[in-house]
Amino acid sequence: MKLMRYGAKGAEKPALIDSNGAVRDLSGVLLDITGATLSRDGLATLAALDIASLPVVANPGRIAPPWQGVGKFLCVGLNYADHAAESGMAVPAEPVLFMKATSAVIGANDAVVMPQDSKKSDWEVELGVVIGTTARYVSQADALSHVAGYCVVNDLSEREYQLERGGQWDKGKGCDTFGPIGPWLVTADEVADPQNLGLWLEVNGKRVQDGNTRTMVFGVASLVSYISRFMTLYPGDIISTGTPPGVGMGQKPSAVYLKPGDTMRLGITGLGEQAQTVHAWNPELIDG
Repeated sequence: MKLMRYGAKGAEKPALIDSNGAVRDLSGVLLDITGATLSRDGLATLAALDIASLPVVANPGRIAPPWQGVGKFLCVGLNYADHAAESGMAVPAEPVLFMKATSAVIGANDAVVMPQDSKKSDWEVELGVVIGTTARYVSQADALSHVAGYCVVNDLSEREYQLERGGQWDKGKGCDTFGPIGPWLVTADEVADPQNLGLWLEVNGKRVQDGNTRTMVFGVASLVSYISRFMTLYPGDIISTGTPPGVGMGQKPSAVYLKPGDTMRLGITGLGEQAQTVHAWNPELIDG
């Protein structure tokens, strides 16, 4: 299944995409898509629906984050060896983990708003792994059974805040609007191999990232197992698994960063596409 939500901020409705690509409203079945919806029982209930009987949404308008109430927004740094190289950093011996503020979460096509005085805002296309079953000290062999599905993430980053302002990376990762998720959550049964997905990103129509999840240093099963040793993963938590090379910081002969008016388009095989326009600091675009 492809699960999604649509509608204005604060008035989102649950939906799914049928086999013909039509949006089908789920409001008559459930109030919203939450972590509980992503459990085995929750997904089984949705899978048993007569999809053809659900109302078609002809003009869904805004595409919202695919589920409500992201619990933890976990990220993995330097998880592609060639991205580590372009960043001038060593390939890690163990996964590098950091948190992204859940207040950064926006819909796939919502406005990206640069922080005040930002000069080094950057892009990162990543595979998002969404937890559906509580995971605590799970084995690598069992890890994927705890995954509800996958989605596209743009792990936007303010590099000055991340790397030049002291402390940990979170300052540059959790800025408002720096976490577009979606357009859909594609359930795990429709993703044959999460380690063989093409992912790409364009800035102003120019392809700058073009990679594949098979080149991850630590694969999805390894990451879920590893992270579950340090914290319990709950339904609705998301793990953003790292980015391939081609970020702005790594452009040659010199770094290229986002500026107001720039557009980004990004996607992952089978998981849909995002498209965002970059704006100068404007709190009305964040809160509106």
